[in-house]
Amino acid sequence: MKKISFFLITLITAATLFFVGCTKDIDLETPDNNTILPDNFAVDIPTALSYESNLKSASEIDTLKGNHIYAHLRSFIRVGDKGAEIVQDIIRSIRRYEINRPMEVTFESDDDGRVKHLVVVKDSEFDGQVWEFQLTITDADSEGNDDGGKALQVFWNRSPIKGMAILKPYNIDRLNNAAMGDAMFRIDYSEEDLFYDAAMLVYAAGLPMPTPLENPFALKALKMFAGKKGDVIDVYGNSDHPNAILISGTPGFNWAFVAAGNEVKDIGVAEVGLPPSNLDEPSRSKLLGYYAIGEVFEREIKAVWGNQVPQDVIDAYLANTEAPGYFDSHGFVSAGMSPGDEYNELDVRLPDMSPYNPKEVGNLTIAFKQQ
Repeated sequence: MKKISFFLITLITAATLFFVGCTKDIDLETPDNNTILPDNFAVDIPTALSYESNLKSASEIDTLKGNHIYAHLRSFIRVGDKGAEIVQDIIRSIRRYEINRPMEVTFESDDDGRVKHLVVVKDSEFDGQVWEFQLTITDADSEGNDDGGKALQVFWNRSPIKGMAILKPYNIDRLNNAAMGDAMFRIDYSEEDLFYDAAMLVYAAGLPMPTPLENPFALKALKMFAGKKGDVIDVYGNSDHPNAILISGTPGFNWAFVAAGNEVKDIGVAEVGLPPSNLDEPSRSKLLGYYAIGEVFEREIKAVWGNQVPQDVIDAYLANTEAPGYFDSHGFVSAGMSPGDEYNELDVRLPDMSPYNPKEVGNLTIAFKQQ
């Protein structure tokens, strides 16, 4: 069983270290009335559901229990959460240039020292919609490349706030993102959603994929929704790990999840499934029922060892895999049974959410507007 524990350590390490070097220094001193840029472009997810975990070494974990999977779900949610934060931070950091009309600015990046080219235009059409403004930042010396040197495109309307941002970290900062030449992120943000005060949809694709021998559990793509209503945040989505292996040796699975959290209480509830990456299936009953974490691991154990492992040993090994998992600001609390009434408002939200089709997430692509 130690083999599986090491698998988790490797997988979560890859996820939590993914954004090292992407953090921006933010200058927020420019008054709001000097810019047409949106004030917000992300939904804050409670720490109970989104956290860069401090990991134990593999030698400290003798058995894999369901709480490890539930607990580290927070790390994968954090990948999407962090992507949205980076876009919002970049938007806020360029307020210093007083973007208050269609304009063009050239500046030297504080991150990689390269010249960046910023252009703002009005009435831009993209993705089937006309946007009030479009902002594009390029790496000036790379504008002749196939990707046009594009680092960031933001399309937005001001009232109510609705927008879309597309980010290529490599063209933002060549020094810290040298290994992310193909990585792309997209954040769709809206404050005119029918069901939420604010909502965002985060996409990530083309993430660095080392060889399976180097890191078989690398994260290739992610699609995640987050919506806020009052103090409650709903989160659901998938992260794709096409080279990952559990016990039987068949590679490729998604970390599929639905979750709800309370921002003020900093608590959360989640269900997790481990469907195959190539599974062409959208139904909740399959993704979180048949492929629920406990069901998957029990089938994997029996596929390899048959009846050699007593059922009571399997049950002990898979302790705390029952859905849902419960969290507070310190991490995993329990599984299957609510720790208290404060979780009731979150429990009832989970049945109305479902992850995405794993195959569609695995085939996800992101592209800038070309003209």
